[in-house]
Amino acid sequence: MADTDHQAVEVTGGHLHVTRFGSGARAVLGIHGITASSMSMAVVARHLGPDATLVAPDLRGRGPSAGLPGPYGMRAHAADCAAVIAALCDPPVVVLGHSMGGFVAVVLAATHPELVERLVLADGGLPLPMPEGALEDIDPDEVIDAVLGPAIERLAVVFPTEASYFDFWRAHPAMEEWSDDVEAYLRYDLQPVEGGYRSRVIEAAVRTDGAEQIIAPDLIPQSLRAVRCPIHFIGAPRGLLNQPSPLIPEEVVRQWQGELPDLRADVVEDVNHYTLVIGERGATEVARAVREG
Repeated sequence: MADTDHQAVEVTGGHLHVTRFGSGARAVLGIHGITASSMSMAVVARHLGPDATLVAPDLRGRGPSAGLPGPYGMRAHAADCAAVIAALCDPPVVVLGHSMGGFVAVVLAATHPELVERLVLADGGLPLPMPEGALEDIDPDEVIDAVLGPAIERLAVVFPTEASYFDFWRAHPAMEEWSDDVEAYLRYDLQPVEGGYRSRVIEAAVRTDGAEQIIAPDLIPQSLRAVRCPIHFIGAPRGLLNQPSPLIPEEVVRQWQGELPDLRADVVEDVNHYTLVIGERGATEVARAVREG
């Protein structure tokens, strides 16, 4: 793992916790996924090399930022990330967003173009396909439960020991690559409570953020069309449950390439949505995209 330190940045409602990986002159902002934390960026940070510093906030409702109040949503997270860049970086910077972090990155680039040199979107940032039927008839909670599966189930569980939490994740279908980095990421997620340990992630934040593409379906498309910097999308061929279908289908990627001339797209073979950033193969390719464009 890259050398780390931790800082707090003033944002609306309090202070956002930020993890800094490395000490190089070139700053990169890394934005994690919907139930993740800054520690999900550790493997990518190591592969960036000594010339870079990866600055990764814990978004409000996650990790040590869990105590920050709402509102949640992509606009709020983007405003927080803008405050992080202004406080800790020399803009413009490359912004890496994984999963939901990709959507935050897109809104950040659309609303604060002076802060963003280019975007690297790791299996996120392009609008997700919606279930069939009228949007008003879709239950966001049912969609979130179906898509996230065990990742959201864990938020309501008290685990008696750290080891039992690790065992829960070992059984996750997408957790193919176990490592010290994975254990550090999972340990960071835990807080002691009566009866054992539970995740620090606030379920209300996850559900609010996850529902946004259903209740505000125009936000991400409009934001993508407003982005004026290059975008590099890097997809995983397998999904959140290691199923043999991507979270963001190829036809969605092709559609946006037709609209956005500065959108480049690649796929990292033989990874899933998680191992794209927490596995060695995936993180190596994501880091290469961050370094080289």
